Order: sequence, then structure tokens, then C-alpha cells
Amino acid sequence: MYESEVALAFLDARPLFPGHTLLIPKAHYVTLADLPDEWIGPYFADAKLLARAVERAMSAEGLLMLINNRVSQSVPHLHVHLIPRNRGDGLKGFLWPRSRYRDEQELRRVQTLIADAVRDLRSETAGEEP
Repeated sequence: MYESEVALAFLDARPLFPGHTLLIPKAHYVTLADLPDEWIGPYFADAKLLARAVERAMSAEGLLMLINNRVSQSVPHLHVHLIPRNRGDGLKGFLWPRSRYRDEQELRRVQTLIADAVRDLRSETAGEEP
């Protein structure tokens, strides 16, 4: 259906809606974090092109793009789901369960944990100690 230097795209065998497309890198990478930095631009340029193409081809009002990393990843190979969406299409609770933070303190604690992890990861890739 679609092929570039870095990726292949094909219809999902069990689509949520007609036009549900999968985009995979040609080389084997299990998760987005495994994808080499030099592949990010070309791979997501393909995702952007396909997002527009799926919307247009299916006369969709929008599109859900989804990547599962490990949990719920039925095939251990990185893939982006491109799912055409329309208001009233019946897709509800796809990203359940949703809830609120207990309070502002919990929200701030989670923000801090993520910010600290970003800082640590940047330090590790720069070859420094966190």
C-alpha cells in the first residue's frame, strides 16, 4: 500500500474502522525508544503523509494515531496505528480508564518525577552522570 526508504504501511487485518492503517519501520525495532534518532524524522514524515492520506481517502473528520510500547503491543515490532475517526463513530473509552489526580500535590509530584527522568536521560545521552 505504501513504502518509503524507512517504512512500510498496510491495512490492519482487524481494523477498528475501514482505512485503519499500520506504519512500521523496515528494520526491526520493538518500541519507539529503540528507533534510532536518524530514523525519527523520516519515519514521522511518513506518518504525517499517511495521516493526511487516510483522512482524505476515508473522508474522515479526524484521525487517531496510536503507538503501544510493550503493553498491549500484540506484535513486538514498532508500529503506528492510523485510525480514521468521525464524530459519532462509536469509539468510546478507547483510552480508559481516565481519572483525576487526587490533588494538586499528586499532580506536582508526577510532574517532578517526569521532569527528573527527562533530565537524567539527557545527562545519560550526553555521557554525563545525572
